Amino acid sequence: MKKKIAILAGDGIGPEVVAQGMKVLDAIAERYGHEFQYCHADIGARAIKKTGDPLPAATLETCLNTDAILLGAIGDPEYDNNLDLTVRPEQGLLRLRKALGLYCNIRPVKTYAELLHISPLKKEYIEGVDMVIYRELTSGIYFGEKGKSADGKSAFDTCKYEVHEIERITKHAFDAATRRRKKVTLVDKANVLESSRLWRSVVTEYAKQYPEVKLEYMYVDNAAMQLVLCPKQFDVILTGNMFGDILSDASSVLVGSLGMLPSSSVGLKTSLFEPIHGSYPQAAGKDIANPIATIKSVGLMLQSMGLYKEALAIGNAVSLCLTKGIGTPDVSPVITYTCSQMGDVISSIITGSEVNSDKVEQGVSTII
Repeated sequence: MKKKIAILAGDGIGPEVVAQGMKVLDAIAERYGHEFQYCHADIGARAIKKTGDPLPAATLETCLNTDAILLGAIGDPEYDNNLDLTVRPEQGLLRLRKALGLYCNIRPVKTYAELLHISPLKKEYIEGVDMVIYRELTSGIYFGEKGKSADGKSAFDTCKYEVHEIERITKHAFDAATRRRKKVTLVDKANVLESSRLWRSVVTEYAKQYPEVKLEYMYVDNAAMQLVLCPKQFDVILTGNMFGDILSDASSVLVGSLGMLPSSSVGLKTSLFEPIHGSYPQAAGKDIANPIATIKSVGLMLQSMGLYKEALAIGNAVSLCLTKGIGTPDVSPVITYTCSQMGDVISSIITGSEVNSDKVEQGVSTII
């Protein structure tokens, strides 16, 4: 199989973790006889510094002419700390989502037995957690009309949804539930928000097409609490843009590190794959970032291409590393590896090389 992949490394640790994702893609290509062509483009703060635009026209053109997009991270303290700036790195990502119609964000959350000790929650609460969050990504309050009064003493952001926007992501969520434990939890604030009442009405009607799937409703404040108290109750969570943004980041606590969670965004024209963590500028250039979220995002990319055994190979390689106690500093491993070493060892496992335990412990080699 031949595929063109847009590489948007972005800011902070983005280039470092994306480099490991590309190593893994190369390993998959070598083992399974595929060909991946990489098309590099700028986005975020890196793009602003070069062109003045967080999403240059050339970057969008690249994305529109490739089969998938691998994104690192966006964000820079230089822009975060100056609220008067009108051009910001995050605008590039929002515009990209809108331009490509990336309406369905999928965030799997699964705990690993080897990492239960790094979560601040008790082992019995998080052991066996396996859920996926379906977040609407191109509408709602982030994209609604917004403004500020002339005197600067008031501001507004409008949350608006249309029926077709709710229906299209609902289909993805319910289709996923039929392949999982057949349960969907709609998270909203229907007791207060009119837009949430529309969500509840549309999803309730749509659910009739899936009689085998159980539909539950939960207010977002309760959902945030239940995510901590009893996360194992969730299978598929379906929710709007802002609620999904908050809940999916909160769910990283269950796993113990943002560096473990991948995501995919399904679009009308193409799909984008990225770790859920931010640019983590404090770690940039230090080779300590956790690339596993990016590598698992590559696995999601391969699944979307129908390459299921290839995606499974990535998952098995990651699991083997964790079983052997190998990891980056954020997961408090038995054997600490750098970001680039993690990419090396996972790639080596995929290509069929055996991990040499003695040399791994010495940190000098990952293969025989």
